[in-house]
Amino acid sequence: MATASNTDVTIAGGLSAAPRPLAAIFWGGLLAGLGDITQAFVGFGFYGAKPFRILQHIAGGVFGASTFKMGWTSAALGLLFHFTIAFTAAAVYFAASRVLKVLAERSVVCGLLYGELVFLFMYFVVLPLSKLGPAHFNLATYITGPIGHPILVGLPIALAMRHFAGYGLGR
Repeated sequence: MATASNTDVTIAGGLSAAPRPLAAIFWGGLLAGLGDITQAFVGFGFYGAKPFRILQHIAGGVFGASTFKMGWTSAALGLLFHFTIAFTAAAVYFAASRVLKVLAERSVVCGLLYGELVFLFMYFVVLPLSKLGPAHFNLATYITGPIGHPILVGLPIALAMRHFAGYGLGR
């Protein structure tokens, strides 16, 4: 049986492990970022989009249409922006999980719901406010968004929090 406190975790057998919030945010953000960008490359690749253009499109949220004239600079910035968003999503989940213990206690269900919330926030708040404007929906958007985000974004973040942030094991 595992018990959690704000400072350490006691694991069956009396072993103790200190919470590792930076590891939780790092691994949650990295896995979510990798899962999300991979699904974008695959899903939108079926429509002929190349990874380079997808990364430029991400940077287009800041630079608008001029992003496609910026070459590798905008692609590299798009990758940076993408992972900044993923690590921020992990940090937000971590912060919320310190207050709302259910996020740790029910990490699978809450992670799936969180992934959906991240999708909705990105598509209906962030994108409309960006230089790209509102999202244009197609089959790839529906697969990578409402289906992919819960599994490939929210779940890895929640499981990384459970594993590294001092909530105990085996839940």
